[in-house]
Amino acid sequence: MPKMKTHSGAKKRFKVTGSGKVKRNRAGMRHQMRTKTKKAKRHLRGDVIVHQSEHARIERMLAI
Repeated sequence: MPKMKTHSGAKKRFKVTGSGKVKRNRAGMRHQMRTKTKKAKRHLRGDVIVHQSEHARIERMLAI
């Protein structure tokens, strides 16, 4: 049986933690920054853990 290929877009967007959770960046930090408040931009910083409902789909794309 051939190996599963990793989804090229997914491998650029997601990282797997040591405990097996999947991290992602928040959306909304690319453009139109002048219309967002400092507080909104501050809350968009940093990584978040992918929601449990999406976890299986992303793991399949990453061929884990």
